[in-house]
Amino acid sequence: MKVGVLQFFGWRDRSVPLEDVYERAMARIEIMDQTGYDAVWLAEHHFTGYSVCPSVHVMAAHVAARTRNLRIGTAVTLAAFYHPLRIAEEVALLDVLTGGRINWGAGRGFDPREFAIFDVPADESADRFREAVEIVLAAWKNEKLDFDGRFHQYEGVEVLPKPVQKPHPPTWVAASSEGAIEWAATKGLSILMDPHSPHAEIARKLALYRDQLTQGGYSFAGREIPMGRLVAVAETDDEAEAVARRGAQWTAGAYINKQVLGHLRGGDADEDLDPVDHYLRDVVIHGSPERVVDQLQRLEEEVPLSYLLLSPLSEKTFGLFTDRVLPHVL
Repeated sequence: MKVGVLQFFGWRDRSVPLEDVYERAMARIEIMDQTGYDAVWLAEHHFTGYSVCPSVHVMAAHVAARTRNLRIGTAVTLAAFYHPLRIAEEVALLDVLTGGRINWGAGRGFDPREFAIFDVPADESADRFREAVEIVLAAWKNEKLDFDGRFHQYEGVEVLPKPVQKPHPPTWVAASSEGAIEWAATKGLSILMDPHSPHAEIARKLALYRDQLTQGGYSFAGREIPMGRLVAVAETDDEAEAVARRGAQWTAGAYINKQVLGHLRGGDADEDLDPVDHYLRDVVIHGSPERVVDQLQRLEEEVPLSYLLLSPLSEKTFGLFTDRVLPHVL
């Protein structure tokens, strides 16, 4: 199993300077660089303390200066909010400056506030995202770009620099809905799977993706499919459950509403559904180090989970995972 970290920059306590939030994250990332982690994946969010990282490209440059071995992923570039040629230029520049350590993940997003504030009509967001992904990949692969789309048209544009990795950095698209999964499969694109869906729903969506990919004439074999999972580790199961509950309360309060929860669960959410109970029962992996190893090994077989995109719910979780879980799952 490969393991990367889905890095949020949560500002839970506003009495703590935001600079301290960033520095703690960098200290964690420097530890990752010297242990067995494959990549840090940086999460982009706007207008919320859930994760104060409005530019994953700027953050990636900072991470690159503090690391030597770790791959650096975006999870995700919210592509509908950007000019696609700006994305192509910035990510290619990152790839050049890091010597080819960039993983590009792109997504549509699903927060209605972001769409409204960035003046992106929600009913256009999926098409804008998909067109942006196609433009970025074409800009990287071709000496000059010709493109005639719904939102963008180009003729003979030389987009520079080109990435170091050929034909381009490894690319994933975030896919939590069936429509997104089916579109990615028809294009032969690999997918990133979200940290909020239940384990069983992740397994079902992965099976759908594999089937759709095969029907489109693409191979599933050898693909890395990072799966985001919230994790709480403590010395005892009871302590870990308390960490998981606090993390679920923060996530539900800061970011998840009933509409979003229903989308992630694969259907309409029950009006009486408690988001915290949903996370504790179906989403968060929590327990002692030994119990978490057992859960991951079970998911490795059942989902199957081959690339864990770890989202630690506490600093202690990260430390215990690194020291006492990671060696048993790599």
